[in-house]
Amino acid sequence: MAGAGILRVAIVPVLDEEATIATTVRGLVPLVDRVLVVDNGSTDRTAAIAAQAGATVVAEPRRGYGRACLAGMAHAAKLGADVVLFADGDGSDDPADAARLLAELDRTGVELVLGVRTRALAEEGSMTPVQRFGNWLAPALIRVALGARYHDMPPLKACRRGALDALGLTDTTYGFTIELLIKAHRARLRVIELPVRCRRRQGGQSKVSGTLRGSTRAAAKILWTVATHAAASRR
Repeated sequence: MAGAGILRVAIVPVLDEEATIATTVRGLVPLVDRVLVVDNGSTDRTAAIAAQAGATVVAEPRRGYGRACLAGMAHAAKLGADVVLFADGDGSDDPADAARLLAELDRTGVELVLGVRTRALAEEGSMTPVQRFGNWLAPALIRVALGARYHDMPPLKACRRGALDALGLTDTTYGFTIELLIKAHRARLRVIELPVRCRRRQGGQSKVSGTLRGSTRAAAKILWTVATHAAASRR
């Protein structure tokens, strides 16, 4: 739980995660002051189950991971949040790692702590070959194009909200995390990477790596986002 005077809010973007969202919310509730589950147009009982588990449900019916994250950020700002924790709703993030990220943010005073998934800590079957390739490709491109040495596109990340808002993030789809990393580098935010576990999805199907269309669109978005920011940095 947050210390005196510090308001912590977790943002969990979801789309049809009724099988996993209750466990996710219950794991985060002890760590933060408010869990915001941003329902990105689910057609199942995700929103109702999240509310029953103790979350505040924020509706963002316009599809897109980035849109859901931005809606969560806007709501966190209204609450006056000092710290924002992003986590996935599929059960792949370990709440113990979320606690470690928040503690590291408090201990060091940095602006951003990233939970980097490593093979050594990954459960067997937790990441598809497509996911592993994408999570290698994006940091590699960012490193070559901009010199930023990231090692993952992490869903689990803890940020100081003031620094996060100052980045002016706008991406509404798969490029949200890439944009965050690139702009954090360009703004010279202090960033720490911590190795975290990657658990198998606890239920449901991935909206990106679970389909050919999702995987193709995500790969195209990675390339476009990195290329766009690399070009902008050279102007």
